[in-house]
Amino acid sequence: MVTLTIDGLKVQAEEGSTILEAARRANIRIPTLCYLPEVQAIGACRVCLVEIEGNRNLQPACVFPVSEGLVVHTNNVRVRRARKFSVEMILSDHPMDDCLTCTRNQRCELQKLADELGIREVKFTGEKSEGRLDNLSPSIVRDQSKCILCRRCVTVCKEIQEVAAISIQGRGFKTRVEPAFGESLNDVACALCGQCILVCPVGAIHEKEHIEEVWHAIFDPSKFVVVQDAPAVRAALGEEFGYPPGTLVTGKMLAAVRRLGFDRVFDTNFAADLTIIEEGHELLKRIKEGGVLPMITSCSPGWVKFIEHFYPELLPHLSTCKSPHQMLGALVKTYYAQKVGVDPKDMVVVSVMPCTAKKFECNRPEMNGSGYKDVDYVITTRELAKMIKQAGIDFASLEDGYYDDPLGEYSGAGTIFGATGGVMEAALRTVYELVTGKTLERLEFTAVRGLEDIKEAVVPVEGLGELKVAVAHGLGNARKILDRIKDGSADYHFIEIMCCPGGCVGGGGQPLPVNDEIRMLRARALYQEDEKLRIRKSHENPSIKKLYEEFLGRPLGEKSHQLLHTRYTARRKF
Repeated sequence: MVTLTIDGLKVQAEEGSTILEAARRANIRIPTLCYLPEVQAIGACRVCLVEIEGNRNLQPACVFPVSEGLVVHTNNVRVRRARKFSVEMILSDHPMDDCLTCTRNQRCELQKLADELGIREVKFTGEKSEGRLDNLSPSIVRDQSKCILCRRCVTVCKEIQEVAAISIQGRGFKTRVEPAFGESLNDVACALCGQCILVCPVGAIHEKEHIEEVWHAIFDPSKFVVVQDAPAVRAALGEEFGYPPGTLVTGKMLAAVRRLGFDRVFDTNFAADLTIIEEGHELLKRIKEGGVLPMITSCSPGWVKFIEHFYPELLPHLSTCKSPHQMLGALVKTYYAQKVGVDPKDMVVVSVMPCTAKKFECNRPEMNGSGYKDVDYVITTRELAKMIKQAGIDFASLEDGYYDDPLGEYSGAGTIFGATGGVMEAALRTVYELVTGKTLERLEFTAVRGLEDIKEAVVPVEGLGELKVAVAHGLGNARKILDRIKDGSADYHFIEIMCCPGGCVGGGGQPLPVNDEIRMLRARALYQEDEKLRIRKSHENPSIKKLYEEFLGRPLGEKSHQLLHTRYTARRKF
Protein backbone atom coordinates (compact mmCIF):
# COMPACT_ATOMS: atom_id res chain seq x y z
CA MET A 1 0.00 0.00 0.00
CA VAL A 2 1.09 3.58 -0.67
CA THR A 3 -0.16 6.82 0.85
CA LEU A 4 -1.03 9.81 -1.32
CA THR A 5 -2.94 13.04 -0.85
CA ILE A 6 -6.01 13.79 -2.94
CA ASP A 7 -7.64 17.19 -2.46
CA GLY A 8 -6.03 17.51 0.96
CA LEU A 9 -7.14 14.06 2.15
CA LYS A 10 -4.68 11.31 3.03
CA VAL A 11 -5.61 8.26 0.97
CA GLN A 12 -4.17 4.76 1.01
CA ALA A 13 -4.12 2.82 -2.23
CA GLU A 14 -2.72 -0.44 -3.48
CA GLU A 15 0.57 -0.11 -5.32
CA GLY A 16 -0.06 -0.45 -9.05
CA SER A 17 -3.55 1.04 -8.90
CA THR A 18 -4.43 4.36 -10.54
CA ILE A 19 -5.33 7.76 -9.16
CA LEU A 20 -8.90 7.25 -10.37
CA GLU A 21 -9.22 3.94 -8.49
CA ALA A 22 -7.72 5.48 -5.34
CA ALA A 23 -10.08 8.46 -5.54
CA ARG A 24 -13.14 6.27 -6.01
CA ARG A 25 -12.23 4.16 -2.98
CA ALA A 26 -12.03 7.40 -1.00
CA ASN A 27 -15.43 8.51 -2.36
CA ILE A 28 -13.87 11.33 -4.38
CA ARG A 29 -15.57 11.56 -7.75
CA ILE A 30 -13.50 12.20 -10.85
CA PRO A 31 -15.63 12.34 -14.03
CA THR A 32 -14.89 9.94 -16.90
CA LEU A 33 -16.23 9.10 -20.36
CA CYS A 34 -13.99 6.48 -21.98
CA TYR A 35 -13.19 4.57 -18.77
CA LEU A 36 -14.71 1.12 -18.13
CA PRO A 37 -13.85 -0.37 -14.71
CA GLU A 38 -11.55 -3.41 -15.00
CA VAL A 39 -11.99 -3.43 -18.79
CA GLN A 40 -10.67 -0.25 -20.37
CA ALA A 41 -8.44 2.57 -19.15
CA ILE A 42 -6.94 4.45 -22.10
CA GLY A 43 -7.12 8.13 -21.12
CA ALA A 44 -8.51 9.02 -24.55
CA CYS A 45 -11.32 11.40 -23.61
CA ARG A 46 -9.19 13.59 -21.27
CA VAL A 47 -12.18 14.18 -19.02
CA CYS A 48 -10.52 12.70 -15.92
CA LEU A 49 -7.54 15.10 -15.99
CA VAL A 50 -6.01 15.97 -12.62
CA GLU A 51 -3.11 18.11 -11.45
CA ILE A 52 -0.16 16.40 -9.76
CA GLU A 53 2.24 18.56 -7.79
CA GLY A 54 5.68 18.49 -9.40
CA ASN A 55 4.26 17.47 -12.77
CA ARG A 56 3.95 20.33 -15.25
CA ASN A 57 1.25 18.67 -17.39
CA LEU A 58 -2.21 17.60 -16.31
CA GLN A 59 -2.57 13.81 -16.30
CA PRO A 60 -5.49 11.42 -16.95
CA ALA A 61 -6.37 9.87 -13.59
CA CYS A 62 -7.57 6.60 -15.14
CA VAL A 63 -4.07 5.60 -16.30
CA PHE A 64 -1.69 7.46 -13.97
CA PRO A 65 -0.33 5.10 -11.28
CA VAL A 66 -0.25 6.04 -7.62
CA SER A 67 3.04 6.40 -5.78
CA GLU A 68 4.16 7.20 -2.25
CA GLY A 69 3.71 10.84 -1.33
CA LEU A 70 1.86 11.81 -4.50
CA VAL A 71 -0.18 15.03 -4.11
CA VAL A 72 -3.18 15.28 -6.43
CA HIS A 73 -5.69 18.05 -7.09
CA THR A 74 -8.93 17.00 -8.77
CA ASN A 75 -10.84 20.27 -8.50
CA ASN A 76 -9.08 23.55 -9.10
CA VAL A 77 -9.24 26.28 -11.74
CA ARG A 78 -6.76 24.64 -14.07
CA VAL A 79 -8.37 21.20 -13.87
CA ARG A 80 -11.89 22.51 -14.33
CA ARG A 81 -10.86 24.62 -17.31
CA ALA A 82 -9.15 21.65 -18.98
CA ARG A 83 -12.06 19.28 -18.42
CA LYS A 84 -14.49 21.86 -19.72
CA PHE A 85 -12.34 22.35 -22.82
CA SER A 86 -12.23 18.57 -23.43
CA VAL A 87 -16.00 18.25 -23.24
CA GLU A 88 -16.52 21.37 -25.39
CA MET A 89 -14.29 19.84 -28.06
CA ILE A 90 -16.34 16.62 -27.99
CA LEU A 91 -19.56 18.62 -28.21
CA SER A 92 -18.22 20.58 -31.18
CA ASP A 93 -18.51 17.39 -33.26
CA HIS A 94 -21.76 16.19 -31.73
CA PRO A 95 -25.30 16.64 -33.19
CA MET A 96 -26.79 18.48 -30.23
CA ASP A 97 -29.90 19.34 -32.21
CA ASP A 98 -30.89 15.69 -31.75
CA CYS A 99 -30.74 15.72 -27.95
CA LEU A 100 -34.48 15.98 -27.37
CA THR A 101 -35.22 13.03 -29.66
CA CYS A 102 -32.20 10.90 -28.74
CA THR A 103 -32.82 7.52 -27.10
CA ARG A 104 -30.40 8.52 -24.32
CA ASN A 105 -31.98 11.90 -23.60
CA GLN A 106 -31.68 12.61 -19.84
CA ARG A 107 -29.57 9.44 -19.47
CA CYS A 108 -26.65 10.55 -21.62
CA GLU A 109 -23.27 10.66 -19.88
CA LEU A 110 -22.07 13.46 -22.18
CA GLN A 111 -25.21 15.48 -21.51
CA LYS A 112 -24.75 15.01 -17.77
CA LEU A 113 -21.09 16.05 -17.90
CA ALA A 114 -21.87 19.17 -19.90
CA ASP A 115 -24.40 20.16 -17.27
CA GLU A 116 -22.03 19.43 -14.37
CA LEU A 117 -19.28 21.51 -15.96
CA GLY A 118 -21.64 24.42 -16.58
CA ILE A 119 -21.35 24.37 -20.36
CA ARG A 120 -24.10 26.59 -21.74
CA GLU A 121 -22.76 27.18 -25.24
CA VAL A 122 -20.40 25.46 -27.64
CA LYS A 123 -17.63 27.85 -28.55
CA PHE A 124 -16.16 25.74 -31.32
CA THR A 125 -18.13 25.47 -34.54
CA GLY A 126 -17.23 24.32 -38.01
CA GLU A 127 -17.14 21.13 -40.03
CA LYS A 128 -18.50 18.00 -38.37
CA SER A 129 -17.28 14.50 -39.12
CA GLU A 130 -19.39 12.44 -41.48
CA GLY A 131 -22.16 10.57 -39.69
CA ARG A 132 -23.62 7.36 -41.10
CA LEU A 133 -26.77 5.67 -39.86
CA ASP A 134 -26.71 1.88 -39.91
CA ASN A 135 -30.21 0.59 -39.24
CA LEU A 136 -30.18 -2.55 -41.41
CA SER A 137 -29.83 -4.96 -38.47
CA PRO A 138 -33.09 -6.25 -36.96
CA SER A 139 -31.64 -5.67 -33.47
CA ILE A 140 -29.18 -2.78 -33.26
CA VAL A 141 -29.02 0.73 -34.72
CA ARG A 142 -25.70 2.57 -35.00
CA ASP A 143 -25.62 6.35 -35.47
CA GLN A 144 -22.04 7.41 -36.16
CA SER A 145 -22.92 11.09 -35.96
CA LYS A 146 -23.33 10.67 -32.19
CA CYS A 147 -20.21 8.56 -31.61
CA ILE A 148 -17.62 10.25 -29.37
CA LEU A 149 -14.89 7.65 -30.14
CA CYS A 150 -14.63 6.54 -26.51
CA ARG A 151 -13.96 2.98 -27.74
CA ARG A 152 -15.99 1.40 -24.96
CA CYS A 153 -18.11 -0.57 -27.45
CA VAL A 154 -15.00 -1.74 -29.31
CA THR A 155 -13.42 -2.96 -26.08
CA VAL A 156 -16.47 -4.89 -24.90
CA CYS A 157 -16.97 -6.48 -28.31
CA LYS A 158 -13.32 -7.49 -28.63
CA GLU A 159 -12.13 -8.13 -25.06
CA ILE A 160 -15.25 -9.44 -23.29
CA GLN A 161 -17.30 -11.02 -26.06
CA GLU A 162 -14.29 -11.76 -28.33
CA VAL A 163 -16.35 -11.12 -31.44
CA ALA A 164 -14.62 -7.96 -32.71
CA ALA A 165 -17.48 -7.05 -35.03
CA ILE A 166 -16.55 -3.36 -34.75
CA SER A 167 -13.23 -1.57 -34.53
CA ILE A 168 -11.55 1.79 -35.07
CA GLN A 169 -11.35 2.66 -38.77
CA GLY A 170 -9.65 5.61 -40.43
CA ARG A 171 -7.41 8.29 -38.96
CA GLY A 172 -7.58 11.83 -37.66
CA PHE A 173 -10.79 13.68 -38.35
CA LYS A 174 -12.05 10.68 -40.33
CA THR A 175 -11.68 8.23 -37.43
CA ARG A 176 -14.85 6.22 -36.88
CA VAL A 177 -16.12 3.10 -35.12
CA GLU A 178 -17.66 0.55 -37.47
CA PRO A 179 -17.23 -2.94 -38.94
CA ALA A 180 -14.36 -3.45 -41.37
CA PHE A 181 -14.77 -1.87 -44.83
CA GLY A 182 -17.75 0.16 -43.58
CA GLU A 183 -20.06 -2.85 -43.63
CA SER A 184 -23.38 -2.88 -41.81
CA LEU A 185 -23.72 -4.87 -38.57
CA ASN A 186 -26.30 -6.85 -40.50
CA ASP A 187 -23.64 -8.15 -42.87
CA VAL A 188 -20.84 -9.13 -40.48
CA ALA A 189 -20.29 -11.75 -37.79
CA CYS A 190 -22.09 -9.83 -35.04
CA ALA A 191 -23.89 -11.79 -32.32
CA LEU A 192 -26.33 -8.86 -31.83
CA CYS A 193 -25.92 -9.29 -28.06
CA GLY A 194 -26.23 -5.56 -27.39
CA GLN A 195 -23.40 -5.38 -24.87
CA CYS A 196 -22.14 -2.43 -26.92
CA ILE A 197 -25.41 -0.66 -26.13
CA LEU A 198 -24.90 -1.13 -22.40
CA VAL A 199 -21.51 0.60 -22.42
CA CYS A 200 -22.14 3.38 -24.96
CA PRO A 201 -22.22 6.65 -22.96
CA VAL A 202 -24.32 8.46 -25.58
CA GLY A 203 -26.99 7.45 -28.09
CA ALA A 204 -24.62 6.20 -30.80
CA ILE A 205 -25.79 2.59 -30.37
CA HIS A 206 -29.28 1.52 -29.33
CA GLU A 207 -31.78 -1.26 -29.92
CA LYS A 208 -34.07 -1.08 -32.93
CA GLU A 209 -37.34 -0.16 -31.29
CA HIS A 210 -40.64 -1.87 -32.14
CA ILE A 211 -42.81 0.13 -29.77
CA GLU A 212 -44.96 1.72 -32.47
CA GLU A 213 -45.63 -1.63 -34.15
CA VAL A 214 -46.81 -3.05 -30.81
CA TRP A 215 -49.05 -0.04 -30.15
CA HIS A 216 -50.53 -0.44 -33.63
CA ALA A 217 -51.36 -4.09 -32.92
CA ILE A 218 -52.91 -3.27 -29.53
CA PHE A 219 -55.13 -0.59 -31.04
CA ASP A 220 -56.23 -2.80 -33.94
CA PRO A 221 -59.61 -4.33 -32.91
CA SER A 222 -59.13 -7.20 -35.35
CA LYS A 223 -56.00 -8.44 -33.56
CA PHE A 224 -55.75 -10.70 -30.52
CA VAL A 225 -52.53 -9.51 -28.90
CA VAL A 226 -50.63 -11.73 -26.45
CA VAL A 227 -47.64 -10.62 -24.38
CA GLN A 228 -45.07 -12.77 -22.59
CA ASP A 229 -42.16 -11.73 -20.39
CA ALA A 230 -38.82 -13.37 -19.69
CA PRO A 231 -37.76 -14.09 -16.09
CA ALA A 232 -34.96 -11.51 -16.10
CA VAL A 233 -37.39 -8.71 -16.95
CA ARG A 234 -39.21 -8.82 -13.60
CA ALA A 235 -35.90 -8.48 -11.74
CA ALA A 236 -34.85 -5.34 -13.64
CA LEU A 237 -37.92 -3.43 -14.88
CA GLY A 238 -38.35 -1.67 -11.54
CA GLU A 239 -35.06 0.16 -12.05
CA GLU A 240 -36.72 2.20 -14.79
CA PHE A 241 -39.17 3.49 -12.17
CA GLY A 242 -36.76 4.26 -9.35
CA TYR A 243 -36.65 0.88 -7.59
CA PRO A 244 -33.26 -0.43 -6.39
CA PRO A 245 -31.55 -3.02 -8.63
CA GLY A 246 -32.73 -6.53 -7.83
CA THR A 247 -36.25 -5.51 -6.83
CA LEU A 248 -38.76 -8.08 -8.05
CA VAL A 249 -41.74 -6.24 -9.58
CA THR A 250 -43.65 -9.13 -11.14
CA GLY A 251 -47.08 -8.11 -9.86
CA LYS A 252 -46.81 -4.46 -10.85
CA MET A 253 -45.41 -5.42 -14.25
CA LEU A 254 -48.41 -7.68 -14.91
CA ALA A 255 -50.83 -4.96 -13.88
CA ALA A 256 -49.05 -2.50 -16.15
CA VAL A 257 -49.14 -4.66 -19.29
CA ARG A 258 -52.86 -5.30 -18.75
CA ARG A 259 -53.39 -1.55 -18.55
CA LEU A 260 -51.52 -1.22 -21.85
CA GLY A 261 -54.28 -3.26 -23.51
CA PHE A 262 -52.87 -6.71 -24.20
CA ASP A 263 -55.56 -9.39 -24.54
CA ARG A 264 -53.64 -12.11 -22.71
CA VAL A 265 -50.59 -12.14 -20.45
CA PHE A 266 -48.45 -15.28 -20.40
CA ASP A 267 -45.12 -16.10 -18.82
CA THR A 268 -42.01 -17.20 -20.69
CA ASN A 269 -41.20 -19.11 -17.50
CA PHE A 270 -43.89 -21.60 -18.51
CA ALA A 271 -41.96 -22.30 -21.69
CA ALA A 272 -38.72 -22.39 -19.70
CA ASP A 273 -40.22 -25.33 -17.82
CA LEU A 274 -41.20 -26.84 -21.16
CA THR A 275 -37.65 -26.34 -22.46
CA ILE A 276 -36.29 -28.30 -19.50
CA ILE A 277 -38.60 -31.22 -20.26
CA GLU A 278 -37.64 -31.35 -23.94
CA GLU A 279 -33.96 -30.58 -23.36
CA GLY A 280 -33.69 -33.02 -20.46
CA HIS A 281 -35.14 -35.86 -22.53
CA GLU A 282 -32.87 -34.90 -25.43
CA LEU A 283 -29.81 -35.08 -23.16
CA LEU A 284 -30.80 -38.47 -21.79
CA LYS A 285 -31.42 -39.78 -25.30
CA ARG A 286 -27.99 -38.63 -26.44
CA ILE A 287 -26.29 -40.20 -23.41
CA LYS A 288 -28.12 -43.52 -23.73
CA GLU A 289 -28.09 -43.83 -27.53
CA GLY A 290 -24.64 -42.47 -28.28
CA GLY A 291 -25.63 -39.06 -29.59
CA VAL A 292 -23.30 -36.08 -29.97
CA LEU A 293 -21.87 -35.01 -26.61
CA PRO A 294 -21.41 -32.71 -24.88
CA MET A 295 -24.84 -31.26 -25.58
CA ILE A 296 -24.99 -27.47 -25.31
CA THR A 297 -28.03 -25.33 -24.46
CA SER A 298 -29.65 -23.32 -27.25
CA CYS A 299 -31.91 -20.82 -25.50
CA SER A 300 -29.61 -17.79 -25.94
CA PRO A 301 -29.95 -16.52 -29.55
CA GLY A 302 -26.81 -14.37 -29.41
CA TRP A 303 -24.83 -17.44 -28.40
CA VAL A 304 -26.47 -19.50 -31.17
CA LYS A 305 -25.57 -16.86 -33.77
CA PHE A 306 -22.02 -16.80 -32.40
CA ILE A 307 -21.48 -20.54 -32.83
CA GLU A 308 -23.09 -20.39 -36.28
CA HIS A 309 -20.47 -17.81 -37.31
CA PHE A 310 -17.32 -18.95 -35.56
CA TYR A 311 -17.71 -22.69 -34.82
CA PRO A 312 -20.18 -24.06 -37.41
CA GLU A 313 -18.45 -27.46 -37.25
CA LEU A 314 -19.71 -27.78 -33.65
CA LEU A 315 -23.38 -27.10 -34.43
CA PRO A 316 -24.32 -30.79 -33.87
CA HIS A 317 -23.51 -30.22 -30.18
CA LEU A 318 -26.37 -27.70 -29.83
CA SER A 319 -29.67 -28.84 -28.40
CA THR A 320 -32.36 -28.66 -31.05
CA CYS A 321 -34.73 -26.91 -28.63
CA LYS A 322 -35.95 -23.47 -29.55
CA SER A 323 -35.56 -20.74 -26.95
CA PRO A 324 -38.45 -20.59 -24.46
CA HIS A 325 -40.18 -17.50 -25.86
CA GLN A 326 -40.22 -19.02 -29.36
CA MET A 327 -41.74 -22.22 -27.94
CA LEU A 328 -44.44 -20.20 -26.26
CA GLY A 329 -45.17 -18.26 -29.45
CA ALA A 330 -45.68 -21.52 -31.34
CA LEU A 331 -48.01 -22.83 -28.61
CA VAL A 332 -50.04 -19.61 -28.49
CA LYS A 333 -50.78 -19.89 -32.23
CA THR A 334 -51.67 -23.58 -32.05
CA TYR A 335 -52.63 -25.01 -28.66
CA TYR A 336 -54.06 -21.81 -27.18
CA ALA A 337 -55.63 -20.61 -30.43
CA GLN A 338 -57.63 -23.85 -30.57
CA LYS A 339 -58.66 -23.47 -26.93
CA VAL A 340 -60.08 -19.96 -27.34
CA GLY A 341 -61.26 -20.31 -30.93
CA VAL A 342 -59.13 -17.52 -32.36
CA ASP A 343 -57.71 -17.73 -35.87
CA PRO A 344 -53.91 -17.69 -35.46
CA LYS A 345 -53.59 -15.31 -38.41
CA ASP A 346 -55.31 -12.71 -36.22
CA MET A 347 -52.96 -13.32 -33.29
CA VAL A 348 -49.99 -11.10 -32.49
CA VAL A 349 -47.40 -12.42 -30.03
CA VAL A 350 -45.16 -9.88 -28.32
CA SER A 351 -42.17 -10.99 -26.25
CA VAL A 352 -40.69 -8.69 -23.60
CA MET A 353 -37.05 -9.73 -23.38
CA PRO A 354 -33.83 -8.58 -21.72
CA CYS A 355 -32.17 -9.37 -25.03
CA THR A 356 -31.56 -7.57 -28.33
CA ALA A 357 -30.55 -10.76 -30.17
CA LYS A 358 -34.10 -12.09 -29.77
CA LYS A 359 -35.25 -9.39 -32.20
CA PHE A 360 -33.13 -11.19 -34.77
CA GLU A 361 -34.23 -14.61 -33.56
CA CYS A 362 -37.96 -14.03 -34.01
CA ASN A 363 -37.29 -13.18 -37.67
CA ARG A 364 -35.36 -16.37 -38.40
CA PRO A 365 -37.19 -18.29 -41.16
CA GLU A 366 -37.07 -21.45 -38.99
CA MET A 367 -39.29 -19.87 -36.34
CA ASN A 368 -42.62 -20.67 -37.95
CA GLY A 369 -43.55 -24.06 -36.50
CA SER A 370 -47.11 -22.86 -35.99
CA GLY A 371 -47.48 -22.16 -39.72
CA TYR A 372 -47.14 -18.47 -38.96
CA LYS A 373 -44.39 -16.31 -37.54
CA ASP A 374 -44.32 -17.73 -33.99
CA VAL A 375 -43.33 -14.44 -32.31
CA ASP A 376 -44.25 -11.25 -34.12
CA TYR A 377 -42.35 -8.62 -32.12
CA VAL A 378 -39.67 -8.54 -29.45
CA ILE A 379 -39.34 -5.48 -27.26
CA THR A 380 -36.66 -5.00 -24.61
CA THR A 381 -37.14 -4.29 -20.92
CA ARG A 382 -36.30 -0.67 -21.69
CA GLU A 383 -38.93 -0.52 -24.44
CA LEU A 384 -41.62 -1.89 -22.13
CA ALA A 385 -40.74 0.80 -19.58
CA LYS A 386 -41.13 3.44 -22.29
CA MET A 387 -44.57 2.08 -23.23
CA ILE A 388 -45.69 2.19 -19.60
CA LYS A 389 -44.53 5.80 -19.32
CA GLN A 390 -46.14 6.72 -22.65
CA ALA A 391 -49.45 5.36 -21.33
CA GLY A 392 -49.22 7.63 -18.28
CA ILE A 393 -49.29 4.72 -15.83
CA ASP A 394 -48.11 5.36 -12.27
CA PHE A 395 -46.10 2.17 -11.88
CA ALA A 396 -45.50 2.48 -8.13
CA SER A 397 -49.21 2.76 -7.31
CA LEU A 398 -50.28 -0.35 -9.23
CA GLU A 399 -51.76 -3.30 -7.39
CA ASP A 400 -50.39 -6.70 -8.32
CA GLY A 401 -51.67 -8.26 -11.54
CA TYR A 402 -51.72 -11.89 -12.62
CA TYR A 403 -50.87 -14.27 -15.46
CA ASP A 404 -53.50 -15.96 -17.59
CA ASP A 405 -53.95 -19.73 -17.68
CA PRO A 406 -52.81 -22.15 -18.89
CA LEU A 407 -49.58 -20.69 -20.29
CA GLY A 408 -48.84 -18.57 -17.26
CA GLU A 409 -48.09 -21.17 -14.61
CA TYR A 410 -44.41 -21.73 -13.85
CA SER A 411 -41.98 -23.31 -11.43
CA GLY A 412 -38.97 -21.92 -9.61
CA ALA A 413 -36.80 -23.77 -12.09
CA GLY A 414 -38.24 -21.63 -14.88
CA THR A 415 -37.58 -18.45 -12.92
CA ILE A 416 -33.84 -19.01 -12.49
CA PHE A 417 -33.36 -19.30 -16.26
CA GLY A 418 -32.57 -15.57 -16.15
CA ALA A 419 -29.25 -16.01 -14.33
CA THR A 420 -26.11 -17.72 -15.54
CA GLY A 421 -26.21 -21.33 -14.34
CA GLY A 422 -29.99 -21.23 -13.98
CA VAL A 423 -30.74 -23.40 -17.01
CA MET A 424 -28.22 -25.97 -15.83
CA GLU A 425 -29.64 -26.02 -12.30
CA ALA A 426 -33.19 -26.34 -13.58
CA ALA A 427 -32.16 -29.17 -15.89
CA LEU A 428 -30.32 -31.05 -13.14
CA ARG A 429 -33.38 -30.93 -10.88
CA THR A 430 -35.45 -32.64 -13.57
CA VAL A 431 -32.88 -35.00 -15.12
CA TYR A 432 -31.89 -36.39 -11.72
CA GLU A 433 -35.48 -37.24 -10.79
CA LEU A 434 -36.38 -38.54 -14.26
CA VAL A 435 -33.47 -40.98 -14.20
CA THR A 436 -33.49 -42.09 -10.58
CA GLY A 437 -37.19 -41.83 -9.77
CA LYS A 438 -36.07 -40.36 -6.45
CA THR A 439 -36.80 -36.97 -4.96
CA LEU A 440 -33.88 -34.60 -4.59
CA GLU A 441 -33.24 -33.76 -0.96
CA ARG A 442 -31.65 -30.43 -1.87
CA LEU A 443 -32.67 -28.53 -5.00
CA GLU A 444 -29.93 -25.89 -4.96
CA PHE A 445 -26.92 -26.71 -7.16
CA THR A 446 -24.79 -23.82 -5.90
CA ALA A 447 -21.69 -25.00 -7.80
CA VAL A 448 -23.16 -23.62 -11.03
CA ARG A 449 -24.20 -20.25 -9.54
CA GLY A 450 -22.26 -16.98 -9.51
CA LEU A 451 -20.19 -14.89 -11.92
CA GLU A 452 -17.11 -17.07 -12.18
CA ASP A 453 -16.10 -17.26 -15.85
CA ILE A 454 -16.52 -21.02 -16.21
CA LYS A 455 -18.13 -23.22 -13.57
CA GLU A 456 -17.88 -27.00 -13.49
CA ALA A 457 -19.67 -29.67 -11.48
CA VAL A 458 -19.90 -33.43 -11.26
CA VAL A 459 -23.31 -34.74 -10.21
CA PRO A 460 -23.68 -38.41 -9.22
CA VAL A 461 -26.84 -39.75 -10.86
CA GLU A 462 -27.85 -43.31 -10.14
CA GLY A 463 -28.24 -45.09 -13.47
CA LEU A 464 -25.98 -42.68 -15.35
CA GLY A 465 -22.91 -42.62 -13.18
CA GLU A 466 -21.33 -39.20 -12.96
CA LEU A 467 -22.97 -36.41 -14.95
CA LYS A 468 -20.28 -33.86 -15.81
CA VAL A 469 -21.51 -30.34 -16.53
CA ALA A 470 -20.11 -26.89 -17.23
CA VAL A 471 -21.51 -23.35 -17.34
CA ALA A 472 -20.09 -20.35 -19.21
CA HIS A 473 -21.43 -16.82 -19.63
CA GLY A 474 -20.14 -14.20 -22.05
CA LEU A 475 -18.93 -15.16 -25.50
CA GLY A 476 -15.27 -14.87 -24.56
CA ASN A 477 -15.80 -17.70 -22.08
CA ALA A 478 -17.85 -19.58 -24.67
CA ARG A 479 -14.77 -19.58 -26.91
CA LYS A 480 -12.73 -21.26 -24.18
CA ILE A 481 -15.32 -24.04 -23.83
CA LEU A 482 -15.64 -24.55 -27.59
CA ASP A 483 -11.89 -24.72 -28.04
CA ARG A 484 -11.80 -27.45 -25.40
CA ILE A 485 -14.45 -29.38 -27.32
CA LYS A 486 -12.42 -29.02 -30.51
CA ASP A 487 -9.18 -30.27 -28.94
CA GLY A 488 -10.98 -33.11 -27.13
CA SER A 489 -10.27 -31.92 -23.59
CA ALA A 490 -13.89 -31.06 -22.72
CA ASP A 491 -14.97 -34.09 -20.71
CA TYR A 492 -18.58 -32.96 -20.21
CA HIS A 493 -22.03 -34.33 -20.89
CA PHE A 494 -23.95 -31.05 -20.74
CA ILE A 495 -22.92 -27.40 -21.09
CA GLU A 496 -24.91 -24.23 -20.51
CA ILE A 497 -23.75 -21.15 -22.41
CA MET A 498 -25.31 -17.72 -22.10
CA CYS A 499 -24.31 -14.97 -24.50
CA CYS A 500 -24.28 -12.08 -22.03
CA PRO A 501 -22.09 -11.72 -18.94
CA GLY A 502 -24.21 -12.77 -15.97
CA GLY A 503 -26.79 -14.37 -18.24
CA CYS A 504 -30.07 -12.70 -19.19
CA VAL A 505 -30.00 -10.44 -16.12
CA GLY A 506 -27.15 -8.65 -17.92
CA GLY A 507 -28.77 -8.69 -21.35
CA GLY A 508 -28.30 -5.93 -23.89
CA GLY A 509 -31.92 -4.80 -23.50
CA GLN A 510 -31.84 -4.32 -19.72
CA PRO A 511 -32.04 -1.00 -17.84
CA LEU A 512 -28.84 1.04 -17.55
CA PRO A 513 -26.36 0.91 -15.98
CA VAL A 514 -25.27 -2.74 -15.88
CA ASN A 515 -22.29 -3.93 -13.86
CA ASP A 516 -21.38 -7.05 -11.88
CA GLU A 517 -22.98 -5.77 -8.68
CA ILE A 518 -26.26 -5.12 -10.48
CA ARG A 519 -26.08 -8.48 -12.26
CA MET A 520 -25.68 -10.22 -8.89
CA LEU A 521 -28.60 -8.32 -7.35
CA ARG A 522 -30.91 -9.18 -10.24
CA ALA A 523 -29.87 -12.84 -10.11
CA ARG A 524 -30.41 -12.93 -6.35
CA ALA A 525 -33.98 -11.71 -6.86
CA LEU A 526 -34.69 -14.65 -9.18
CA TYR A 527 -33.19 -17.18 -6.76
CA GLN A 528 -35.28 -15.70 -3.95
CA GLU A 529 -38.45 -16.06 -6.02
CA ASP A 530 -37.49 -19.67 -6.73
CA GLU A 531 -37.17 -20.39 -3.00
CA LYS A 532 -40.62 -18.97 -2.28
CA LEU A 533 -42.53 -20.86 -4.96
CA ARG A 534 -44.55 -23.96 -4.13
CA ILE A 535 -43.43 -25.76 -7.30
CA ARG A 536 -39.69 -25.64 -7.94
CA LYS A 537 -39.18 -28.36 -10.55
CA SER A 538 -40.19 -28.07 -14.20
CA HIS A 539 -41.59 -31.59 -14.50
CA GLU A 540 -43.97 -30.90 -11.61
CA ASN A 541 -45.66 -27.93 -13.29
CA PRO A 542 -49.34 -29.05 -13.62
CA SER A 543 -49.91 -26.96 -16.75
CA ILE A 544 -46.93 -28.61 -18.44
CA LYS A 545 -48.33 -32.06 -17.64
CA LYS A 546 -51.71 -31.01 -19.01
CA LEU A 547 -50.11 -29.65 -22.18
CA TYR A 548 -48.55 -33.04 -22.96
CA GLU A 549 -51.77 -34.89 -22.11
CA GLU A 550 -54.01 -32.66 -24.23
CA PHE A 551 -51.77 -31.64 -27.09
CA LEU A 552 -48.10 -32.59 -27.39
CA GLY A 553 -48.36 -36.25 -26.50
CA ARG A 554 -44.83 -36.91 -25.29
CA PRO A 555 -41.44 -35.20 -25.05
CA LEU A 556 -39.49 -35.38 -28.32
CA GLY A 557 -42.64 -36.58 -30.08
CA GLU A 558 -43.72 -35.60 -33.57
CA LYS A 559 -45.69 -32.54 -32.50
CA SER A 560 -42.95 -31.43 -30.13
CA HIS A 561 -40.39 -31.61 -32.92
CA GLN A 562 -42.63 -29.60 -35.22
CA LEU A 563 -43.35 -26.81 -32.74
CA LEU A 564 -40.55 -26.78 -30.17
CA HIS A 565 -37.39 -27.78 -32.01
CA THR A 566 -35.39 -26.15 -34.77
CA ARG A 567 -32.27 -26.32 -36.93
CA TYR A 568 -29.20 -24.09 -37.30
CA THR A 569 -27.33 -22.34 -40.09
CA ALA A 570 -23.60 -22.17 -40.75
CA ARG A 571 -22.76 -18.49 -41.34
CA ARG A 572 -19.67 -16.72 -42.63
CA LYS A 573 -17.00 -15.70 -40.12
CA PHE A 574 -16.49 -12.12 -41.30
